[in-house]
Amino acid sequence: MATAVQVPLSEYLHTSYEPDCEWIDGEVRERSVGEGSHAFIQTFFIKFFGSREALWQIRVTQELRTQVSESHFRVPDVLVLRGDSPFEEIVRTPPILCVEILSPNDRMIDVQDKIDDYMAMGVGAIWVVNPRSRKAFMVDRGALIPVRELTVEGTAISVSVDEMFSQLIALEAKLNQD
Repeated sequence: MATAVQVPLSEYLHTSYEPDCEWIDGEVRERSVGEGSHAFIQTFFIKFFGSREALWQIRVTQELRTQVSESHFRVPDVLVLRGDSPFEEIVRTPPILCVEILSPNDRMIDVQDKIDDYMAMGVGAIWVVNPRSRKAFMVDRGALIPVRELTVEGTAISVSVDEMFSQLIALEAKLNQD
């Protein structure tokens, strides 16, 4: 996966990385770059949540630096914030949802570290989606639970895993015909 380089926090906060990197205990860590199916699922979530922002009183964004602790800055694939959350250049208010979409080079130990950080920050719900295996998981007390419906407790937020992956499968089939 990634290389890690020691960088002071002030330098990290004033540097643009492409794609953006995470900062963990003084190390700038590259993130796995998503491929086509990763990008499709990320776009699916942005469109899905974006079309429901007013209804569910939420804000959706992608790949936004999130300070999960004093010494950890993560960059979730998708974040859902309460509509009345303060606008922050770097998210410091716990999102109601963080979504991690797995890339081929992601290692489970790194994914679990992100999950632990999101939980410690107080993120309301954490989803992990694996486009290659066509599986989706919700985090419950730190464990990945496979589900067919992704939800956020105490909200109307609900996403059908079958619908999400059926759109990806249809796109792949269409592209393979051409």
